[in-house]
Amino acid sequence: MRRRLIMLVPLLGLLLMFYGCAKPAPKCVAPEDNPQHHYLRGMELFEKNKIADAAAKFDRALYCEEGYSPAHSGLAMVEAVKAVGEKNEGYRKVDYDRAFERLKSAYKSAQTPEDEFAYRVASMRVHTVLKPKKWLSDVESDYSKAMKLKTDDRKLIYYDGKEAATYFMGIAYLDGREFQKARDSFGAVLGARREGKWSEPADRGWKKTDKIVRAIGGITLGDVGKEIAVKDSVMRGDMAALLVDEVKIEKLFAGRIPVKSAVDKMKPEFTPADVLNSQFKEEALAMMKWGVRGLEPSYDNTTKAYLFRPDAPVSRKEFALVLEDVLIKLTGDEAMASAFLGHGKSPFPDVQPTSAWYNAIMNVTTRNLMETELSGEFRPDDTVDGAEALLAIRVLRQRLNIY
Repeated sequence: MRRRLIMLVPLLGLLLMFYGCAKPAPKCVAPEDNPQHHYLRGMELFEKNKIADAAAKFDRALYCEEGYSPAHSGLAMVEAVKAVGEKNEGYRKVDYDRAFERLKSAYKSAQTPEDEFAYRVASMRVHTVLKPKKWLSDVESDYSKAMKLKTDDRKLIYYDGKEAATYFMGIAYLDGREFQKARDSFGAVLGARREGKWSEPADRGWKKTDKIVRAIGGITLGDVGKEIAVKDSVMRGDMAALLVDEVKIEKLFAGRIPVKSAVDKMKPEFTPADVLNSQFKEEALAMMKWGVRGLEPSYDNTTKAYLFRPDAPVSRKEFALVLEDVLIKLTGDEAMASAFLGHGKSPFPDVQPTSAWYNAIMNVTTRNLMETELSGEFRPDDTVDGAEALLAIRVLRQRLNIY
C-alpha cells in the first residue's frame, strides 16, 4: 500500500503541472462574442451618445479579454463624458479621475501599434472634453505620437485610418478657438482619402471653420464672439450679447440721440422674470430698451407673462428682422421698412411675399448680410449657427463702418 502511494505522488505532480500550464477556457466562445466586436459596437454607440450602452459593450470586451487595451480607451471617453455631465462636484471629480486612470490602463496594456493608436486618439478626445491645464498642447503631443506609429489601417478596428487622429485634432483646435488650425486639419483629412470614413464629418467641420475664418477676417473678435462662433445654434441671450459686445449697439444707438439726458431716461418697461437670474440679463434689457425687433419679449401662455426666452434659439427669419431693425435705426432710413412690400412673386421658394418677415429677408439678402442655399431657399425656420451670425455681424460692421 505504501509503495502504491509513493508511485502516485509523482503522477499527481505531473497532473498538477499539466493543469497549471494549460490555458484557461475562453469566457466568450460565440463567433461575435469577442473583444474586437464589442469594442467596435461600443464606439458606434458612443458616437450616438448612447453612453451607458457603450460602457456595457466596453465592459463586455474586457470580460472576454482581460486587459484589452482599446476597451480601456473606450471607457476613458465614457468617464470623460460622464464627468462633464455631472452636476455634483464630488461625483464629477470621481469620473474625472477614472477617465485618466482608464487612459493609463489603456497605455500599459497596449500590445500593438493599433492599440496604441486607439489610446492616443482616446487621450486626445478625453483631454478635449475635460480640458485640464495645458490640454491643447497635450492633445497636440498625442497627435504627433499617433501619426508616427506604423499602423495597418485594416487593423484600426474603429478609426479605419490615421486621418481619424487628424480629424480629432481639428475638433480640439475648434474647441480651443484656433479656427485657422482647425480648418487646416479638416482640410488635411479631406485631402487624405476622398471616400474615407472621416471625410464627411471633416467636410462639415471644414465648412464651419471656413465660415468662421471668413467671418473674423479683418476684425478683432472678443471673448463673446469666440464663444458664439462654435455654437451650432445661437440662443437669444447669445444674440443680445453679440450685438452689445461686438456691434457696440448701445453706444451706436445712443450716438443717434443728440441729448444725453434723453438717453439716460430710456429704460425697458419691465424686467422679464426669465432673465432675473440670467447671465444675459443686462444684454436682454438693452435689447428691450432700444426696442430691437426680433428680440422683443413675447407672451407665454403657461406663465401668463411676457418672457425674453434667453435660452431659445434664434431662427433665420428672426435674425433677418434683427439685422433689418439695426440697419434702420443706425442709418435712419425708415423707407427700408417697406421697400419690398407689394411684391407679387418671391425670389425664395420657401418665403411668401405676404410673410411678415419677407421685407426683412429681402433687405438682408440684397445687402449680403445673409445667404441663401444654391436652390434659392432661405430656410426661414432653421436656427442660426454661430459662424453665420458672425459673418453677418462682420458685413454689418463693414457696411456701417463700425471698427
